[in-house]
Amino acid sequence: MSTRFLVAGVAAIMLAGCANDPAPIEQMKLTEQAIAQAKAVGADAQEQPEMQQAQERFAQARADMLRQSYKQARMQAEQAELDARLAEARTLTLKSEEQRALLETRLDRLRKQLKEAQ
Repeated sequence: MSTRFLVAGVAAIMLAGCANDPAPIEQMKLTEQAIAQAKAVGADAQEQPEMQQAQERFAQARADMLRQSYKQARMQAEQAELDARLAEARTLTLKSEEQRALLETRLDRLRKQLKEAQ
């Protein structure tokens, strides 16, 4: 009988230990890197709502970390990382489209010059 109580007690302690989420330190680092990378390619919070949202969510994640609300911090940090990656992708897409338009203009100019030369 006492063995059953011992096993039940150990199981309860293990479940209680699993209920506490660990601090999302790695996720916080990943999010910080994603935001820095987005900024490095030119993503700007003034022009892109995704970048602004990433920064706001990351600030919320840091506040959650201070309150030891680790599950909430992890969720906010993950969402902030995704927002930053979206801002980065949109910035790179916009730059690519601008480059494509510039190249098309140059090609048109060259074609016109070739026609005139013939």
